[in-house]
Amino acid sequence: MRFSELGLPGAWRVELEPHEDERGFFARTFCEEEFAAHGLVTRYPQCNLSYSRHAGVLRGMHYQAAPHGEAKLVRCVRGAIHDVVVDIRGGSPSRGRWLGVVLDARSRGALYVPEGFAHGFLTLQEDTEVFYQMGAAYAPEAQRGFRWDDPSFGIEWPFPPRTISERDRTWPDFGAGELDG
Repeated sequence: MRFSELGLPGAWRVELEPHEDERGFFARTFCEEEFAAHGLVTRYPQCNLSYSRHAGVLRGMHYQAAPHGEAKLVRCVRGAIHDVVVDIRGGSPSRGRWLGVVLDARSRGALYVPEGFAHGFLTLQEDTEVFYQMGAAYAPEAQRGFRWDDPSFGIEWPFPPRTISERDRTWPDFGAGELDG
């Protein structure tokens, strides 16, 4: 695997290194030793799969409050997404900054989302599936989120979403004051 640290400390792009022959290829998607060598979470007690029928489905922006924070390893296994993370860690020099990357089934890359980041994505193609390895089990009482278009962050999406769940549409803004603390 190839690890590339992105523009926010702790966020990584993880690319496969396929070994090809006449049958196709083989590649590791996770190696505990390699993840540990980069200081990344190596235990994933929960895995999730989301399916979106249409392009333009927005899911996010989600995170879990402490002490239930979760790291994520996100991979698009069918279709394509514009994946966005926002650093909301208290005291982080990049607090309030966001970045977006395209993940698609063709490139097979993944995005490592550290604990303390909010996460969301917009589907770019019909019939898109996203596989998540979660560094912590879901804790309903710790579920948090903020609006995808919160002016505190100014996230630039490739196009306006066409479908958003009621929950994601009605999250409150994170709030500029919260970014100061």
